[in-house]
Amino acid sequence: MSATNDFNQSIIDEFRANKGVVGGGFAGAPMVILHTTGAKSGSAHVNPLVTLPGEDGTLYIFASAAGAPKHPDWYHNLVANPEVQVEYGDATFSATAVTVTGSERDEIFAKQASIMPGFTEYEEKTAGIRTIPVVKLTR
Repeated sequence: MSATNDFNQSIIDEFRANKGVVGGGFAGAPMVILHTTGAKSGSAHVNPLVTLPGEDGTLYIFASAAGAPKHPDWYHNLVANPEVQVEYGDATFSATAVTVTGSERDEIFAKQASIMPGFTEYEEKTAGIRTIPVVKLTR
């Protein structure tokens, strides 16, 4: 297993052991575990992600990849296969993933960046390369 996979697996294990709560660099951040289907492989994939809960219960996730020049693989997977499984707290549910665009995207991303300033850094790293996608997860 790669170092990234080991890191993600340790977050997933901690999330599941503590009903959605994790520590370290993610202490206090709301998290989800996103289950996607591979765009090419059809294989199951699991990723822990920071989320922004909306007032109506909608969850938003951000394809930041820590400011990498390319979208993360999980984003390509959910674009190809938008029906996903989500673990949030101690609940697991099916959801549909839809990329949010335009001013709605900008507003949601700005809200997330105000809560977690690291997202501002991620956006600065991608400036001129890509816009970080915001994805709405709807039950």
